[in-house]
Amino acid sequence: MKGLRQIRKKRGYSQLKVAMDLNISREALSYYETGKRNPDLAMLIQMSEYFNVSIHYLVTGENFSEEE
Repeated sequence: MKGLRQIRKKRGYSQLKVAMDLNISREALSYYETGKRNPDLAMLIQMSEYFNVSIHYLVTGENFSEEE
């Protein structure tokens, strides 16, 4: 979940703020960011909508682009 930490820091949000907004614990968010735990699909969708980025970006930290 490389992109999760990147986008959170880029937006200037603390782990606590994001966790509260997503209705999860700060520890759960920390585990997602460090790869100790993986979010389920519903949480990935919620985080994608929250940050307005793709799930691909959240997982890889890279913008998705179709190669021709």
